[in-house]
Amino acid sequence: MENTTSKKRCCDSVRDFFTSAKFLIYLGHALSTWGDRMWNFAVAVFLVELYGNSLLLTAVYGLVVAGSVLLLGAIIGDWVDKNPRLRVAQTSLLVQNCAVILCGVLLMLVFQFKEQLTVLYNGWLLTTCYILVITIANIANLASTAMSITIQRDWVVVVAGDDRSSLADMNATVRIIDQLTNILAPMLVGQIMAFGSHFMGCGFISGWNLCSMCLEYFLLWKVYQKTPALAIKAGQKDTGDQELKHLNIQKELENTEGPAEGSQLMNEAAVVKSDKEKNPGCCYQMSEPLRTFRDGWVAYYNQSIFFAGMSLAFLYMTVLGFDCITTGYAYTQGLNGSILSLLMGASAVSGICGTVAFTWVRKKCGLIRTGFIAGMAQLSCLMLCVVSVFVPGSPFDLSVSPFESMISHLLGNNAPLPEAPTMSSMLTTEAQGLVNISMQSEEMPHIESYMSVSLLFAGVIAARVGLWSFDLTVTQLIQENVAEAERGVINGVQNSMNYLLDLLHFVMVILAPNPEAFGLLVIISVSFVAMGHMMYFRFAFRSLRSRLFLCCSPEQKTDADPSSLAV
Repeated sequence: MENTTSKKRCCDSVRDFFTSAKFLIYLGHALSTWGDRMWNFAVAVFLVELYGNSLLLTAVYGLVVAGSVLLLGAIIGDWVDKNPRLRVAQTSLLVQNCAVILCGVLLMLVFQFKEQLTVLYNGWLLTTCYILVITIANIANLASTAMSITIQRDWVVVVAGDDRSSLADMNATVRIIDQLTNILAPMLVGQIMAFGSHFMGCGFISGWNLCSMCLEYFLLWKVYQKTPALAIKAGQKDTGDQELKHLNIQKELENTEGPAEGSQLMNEAAVVKSDKEKNPGCCYQMSEPLRTFRDGWVAYYNQSIFFAGMSLAFLYMTVLGFDCITTGYAYTQGLNGSILSLLMGASAVSGICGTVAFTWVRKKCGLIRTGFIAGMAQLSCLMLCVVSVFVPGSPFDLSVSPFESMISHLLGNNAPLPEAPTMSSMLTTEAQGLVNISMQSEEMPHIESYMSVSLLFAGVIAARVGLWSFDLTVTQLIQENVAEAERGVINGVQNSMNYLLDLLHFVMVILAPNPEAFGLLVIISVSFVAMGHMMYFRFAFRSLRSRLFLCCSPEQKTDADPSSLAV
């Protein structure tokens, strides 16, 4: 009997988990992220293929995407805040997937009839198709940003409730899903394009998004049904209270024998005034996005977690990541595609270890101390990268001007500029870097010593444990400390800050593209990471004072306002 009862309890607990709102969010996020990673990888490859193996279209697309999120991040977040949760999630889902499907169909037509489109109207019709592809893809990315804010920064908080440990576990699980799909999804679509064609790749992605959209829509509805708190939003609570007060006033007026004439005139004047406020002028309405943009950045600056958010944004100003910049440098140092694939796999494992370590350290030391420990761990590991600049095998040489080839080209030398990383690499995932490296020539440069590049990648891989722990810490700090009514706009501005620093780091690489200057970029990158963690230290010390260094005792709930958590 006891065995039967225990088995029944086990089955009930498993069934409850797979039907819970948490699991449904994980499943929906996995489907959404898988489609996003496939599309982000494929669209860059498609644009390169369409423009004759040139990076121009991909660079333009990267610049448009970064500029759009930078300018519209606060506005998107404000829209998330001012509308019901289910409507925001469903609208974002439909716009994102429909845009990807439409863009995929358009790319299929371009691939199929490219020769005919090149001839028609002197190629202007093909140029129009390029513009449409970039525009629609940018709309899909903006919708994806809104979806990320509403699910990862809002719904997760509401589903977790007041349980901070549950919130940390959900954040870690969502991040593990991100990292796994970041590797596996591009590999799948890459194989389809390699053994099939780009036409088949477009069709597969469009079909996937169509099926995924229907399933995700259903999952969103189920999560909304299972979590009644999602139906209540801070801004809507205030509106409901005002409506209730208005109804109570009307009932009181009806119960009285007859209001005075003066009261009637005052009520009529109030109605006229409210009508004027509800019907602002045309200029006022046109300037509303600018006011939203300004108010969003002001609200972000006034947050108690401002320095924590800025510290996370500063970590984007680095070349020490597994994008095409680092993999391209590794190729110049004699590493082939096989070795790079192993290094990328080790990087993914290190990132997953970081997410697991976050949940354990947070329980032992508290959330704010976890960020401090993770920051110190990341900065310590990156010291290996600094050392790699000066050891044997490093091409670091400040006597070689990074502007020499650019100046000679501008002065009339017709020699082509060396290929440098562009804004398009912002969209390059780790798997994309692997595919690009494997497509390069197998002829490797002669390298005297591999000590420098070995230390570089050892530091980069080891630092990802601290990086992902720190990222999760700041994410949860924003979730816990930002008021529910401002959660969307603050996260929108945070995304804008991340994109801004990411853009600056690509500009830095474009200005110094030669391998001899990469050591200087490494030092600058580590300096920005150090400045970011100094900002976080200021935030942490202001929050905990001397208790920050008591790393073995969980902190008290002084770092977050319980009222800011959704109930």
